[in-house]
Amino acid sequence: MPRSSAFCLIVNDRAGDHSGSGSRSDMLRGLCLQAGLKAEIWRPRRGQSLTGLAHEALDRGCGTLVAAGGDGTICAVAEACHARDAPLGVIPQGTFNYFARGLGIPLEPEAAVAALAGGTKAEVHLGEVNGRIFLNNASLGLYPAILERRETTYRRWGRSRVAAYWSVAQTLVGARRAMRLNMTLDGERQELHTPLAFIANSAYQLRQFNLEGADALEDGGFALFTAPAGSQIEIMRATLGLALGTAQEGQDFDLHRAARIEIDPGRPRVLVARDGERQTMRTPLTIRRRDRPLRVLVPEAAA
Repeated sequence: MPRSSAFCLIVNDRAGDHSGSGSRSDMLRGLCLQAGLKAEIWRPRRGQSLTGLAHEALDRGCGTLVAAGGDGTICAVAEACHARDAPLGVIPQGTFNYFARGLGIPLEPEAAVAALAGGTKAEVHLGEVNGRIFLNNASLGLYPAILERRETTYRRWGRSRVAAYWSVAQTLVGARRAMRLNMTLDGERQELHTPLAFIANSAYQLRQFNLEGADALEDGGFALFTAPAGSQIEIMRATLGLALGTAQEGQDFDLHRAARIEIDPGRPRVLVARDGERQTMRTPLTIRRRDRPLRVLVPEAAA
């Protein structure tokens, strides 16, 4: 028989740089007990996806899914929540936590758990690429390559922001050539040569990197950033400028605004990053906004 619980915590013990005694699951279980929350801890079995685990929890009668992890974990759980019109709670446990920070969700686990009990629901607009959602961003080119190098660095040195930035430098040293992309932006076709295509869906993340484009999000679209093709030094300068928030539009990057983006890289498959998680996708890529928003529990003050 299905069982029910007010909250089901989908826990990714590998996310972020948690290094305290015991597992993340044990820590969160204790915090929920202290807060008086009726909660169950759900962890994926070997080979099971977080989205599949989230659907299983909903099938068993869970009232609210809570993603405990980084933006990639939250995105995977949000996929199931949106499909089933279930509310999503968040306990940020990642390295950067852009989604939680943008919604005013506390980064401290104790405060995040407390916010689940007294929070209210906010509506968040989702992007999708070839039917798969993203919360903050989707990209191809250099950024997925950086993430691939980052995972190798994490396995060797552990998860931290220092390791993340080091992987950027390592990837840029090996950068060689730009992509040739045939793009259609709201029906207007153009060809671009660029080492990076980055589609932003988070006004908070844009502000963090001192970038324009939030107006496009407010109008129901996306901010698409491309870096100009050039020498390895020029690519390194542009990419580091974007990472440090010092890049200049027209020099280090070009900004495009569009509600529907179609990208054909000229090959049948391409590596795409969605909120820090990599996936090989069939081309062409179609990026648009989901028609229905996602319901997310946020602190009363943030709402």
